[in-house]
Amino acid sequence: MFDLSVLIPSRQEQFLGHTIQDILKNRRAKTEIICVLDGAWPLEPIPDHPDVTLIYHPEPIGQRAAVNEAARISKAKYVCKVDAHCSFDEGFDVKLIADMQDDWTVVPIMRNLHVFDWVCPKCGDRRYQSHTPASCPKCDNTTCFEMNIVWYAKPSPQSRAFCFDSTPHFQYFGEYTKRPEGSGPLTETMSIQGSCFMMTREKYFELGVCDESFGMWGSQGIEVACKTWLSGGRVMVNNKTWYAHMFRGGGSLSFPYPLPRSQQVHAQAMVRELFFNNRWEKQVKPLSWLVEKFWPVPGWSDEDLAAIQAKAKVFRPTATKPNGNHPRERYSQLLDELHHIHQPTLVE
Repeated sequence: MFDLSVLIPSRQEQFLGHTIQDILKNRRAKTEIICVLDGAWPLEPIPDHPDVTLIYHPEPIGQRAAVNEAARISKAKYVCKVDAHCSFDEGFDVKLIADMQDDWTVVPIMRNLHVFDWVCPKCGDRRYQSHTPASCPKCDNTTCFEMNIVWYAKPSPQSRAFCFDSTPHFQYFGEYTKRPEGSGPLTETMSIQGSCFMMTREKYFELGVCDESFGMWGSQGIEVACKTWLSGGRVMVNNKTWYAHMFRGGGSLSFPYPLPRSQQVHAQAMVRELFFNNRWEKQVKPLSWLVEKFWPVPGWSDEDLAAIQAKAKVFRPTATKPNGNHPRERYSQLLDELHHIHQPTLVE
């Protein structure tokens, strides 16, 4: 039996093998990896290991659906959703589990991951990860550049607090770390970035934190944070450990799914409908409570706060009993259908 299942959704991820190898190298608890290959085989070899499970879909089902499927397979107490281009602190899993509580969502400190440089084979000039260079600024090379893997977690910046504005858009919340409540080994955060978060498997399904009606991508950190906070839990940063995330650009670092603007707008509209209007079935607190808790919050004006405070005056928590629409039952039914439709292949 495993303590922790690391859930990795992956579609044409160039550095998936490096991420899996990094987790295997730095885990110290009974930690397994469950990776969903969503519509494409990996672009590099995957470590052959008994604690690594691969699920292959010939047709993509989407990032949220892939995470849900991986969570369904897990039998561990804790699950940790991770992007397919991350590295980790030694013993990250032991450190996270040691301070965990069952109604928390926890993230480590977030660093930036320096994955590779482009190297000119003629003169040795190096350029930080980005688009493939068109030419070398130090010689006449315009045809060939080599990718040199660095795989280095940069020590700065170290992001330890996050929020969202009234749009809503994700925001870094550096001001919060300067407050007394923003210091210490365990600190609260209004929201999360979304590339890595851990919670109990039971709470994952109880809250339905990867609601596929939001779409395949967008606003996931806001969704997870709001569902945790507004159901009575807490969202915490464990400052005793870290992970490093590679941020996408263009070229070889482009997002592997189509990203129409309409997808992001839809996810934002879902956040506003469910949380800004206090219509999520599991809410025991209004959104205004969360904003007030972290006030002042970047991207929120006094008028914005007053608008959601007015909605809070008519907020009435509703208890939801399992009746076929409960998140755990609903996602089980949906994922069973997806198993049938897309015929995933379990790779031993």
